[in-house]
Order: sequence, then structure tokens, then C-alpha cells
Amino acid sequence: MFSKLSLMRTGAVALCMALAPLSVSAQTLSKQGDPTPVKDEDGKYFDKSGAPTYNIKPDGTVDWATYSGYRRYHAECHVCHGPDGMGSTYAPALIDSLKTMDYDHFQEVVVGGRQNVGGGNEKVMPSFGLNKNVMCYLDDIYVYLRARSDDALGRARPAKREDKTPVITATEKACLGE
Repeated sequence: MFSKLSLMRTGAVALCMALAPLSVSAQTLSKQGDPTPVKDEDGKYFDKSGAPTYNIKPDGTVDWATYSGYRRYHAECHVCHGPDGMGSTYAPALIDSLKTMDYDHFQEVVVGGRQNVGGGNEKVMPSFGLNKNVMCYLDDIYVYLRARSDDALGRARPAKREDKTPVITATEKACLGE
């Protein structure tokens, strides 16, 4: 069955999807903080501020979210932001962006999109708030990019990973409507 937190997160995804058409206002960026996991909830790790974080063991084994984030990033995000979050000629390197962007701001940009227009340099990121292939894995994508941003994970598919927990599987199915 679902834990209260996983149901709340699923509800938060639904709320984000419903609010996606609203524009996102500019906000002051803040640093991510210490990525050290202080809490493990059914295979998902959180830092002291409550933001999702990675857990990479000394032997290189990554948590499921980091592995999943690698897969989801390369399925949905790398077309614009380049392989491994390194950027491209028309979209910024997310491994640099996450050095100054906290989890809440990351969510806002992905859900609502972003427009920086002016001076002949137009940059537009579409809203992904209605894309279940992004929204159902938003934490995973963030965790993967956070690990890349902190140089905790290299530019390759993680070779070893933790198993996917039954709670993660159930939450994923609920989000996808299965």
C-alpha cells in the first residue's frame, strides 16, 4: 500500500499538473545545500531540508532515483539540454544551473516553463506540467542532475543500482494512471 508521504507526493504531482498553465514568477535562487541524505523513505533519500537527494555508495552503487533520473533525463531532457546535463547551443547546462537552483525553483521551472526574451536572445522552455513522463519522475530527474552538478556522478549510465522498491513501483503506477 501507499505511505502517507507517497500519497501526498502523488497529490502534489496532480496539483502541479493542474497548475501548469499558470505562469511562474521570477524568484531569488538559493544554493541546494548539503546533499547528504539524512532520511530514507522506502528507497527515496532526502537531505536535511527535505529535498530529494542522491545516495551513492563507496562501491559506486546508486540509489534507484538517481538511476531512474538518468534514464528519464535522457528520454525527455537531453534533446535540448545536452547529454548528461552538459548543455547545448540553445539550452543551458543544467549541471551548472543546479549549483544555484534549489528544488522548489527547479520544480517551478519544469512545471510552468520559462521565457527569457529580449536583446535578440530569446530562450523559451516549454511547460512540462502535463507530461507524465516528466512529472511522475520529477524527483528522479532532479536527483540525477543534482548528483551530476555536485560531481558525485560521472558522464555514464550508472553501472550499479539499488533495486526499485515496491512503494516506488506503486507510486509510479498511480501517477501514470495504471
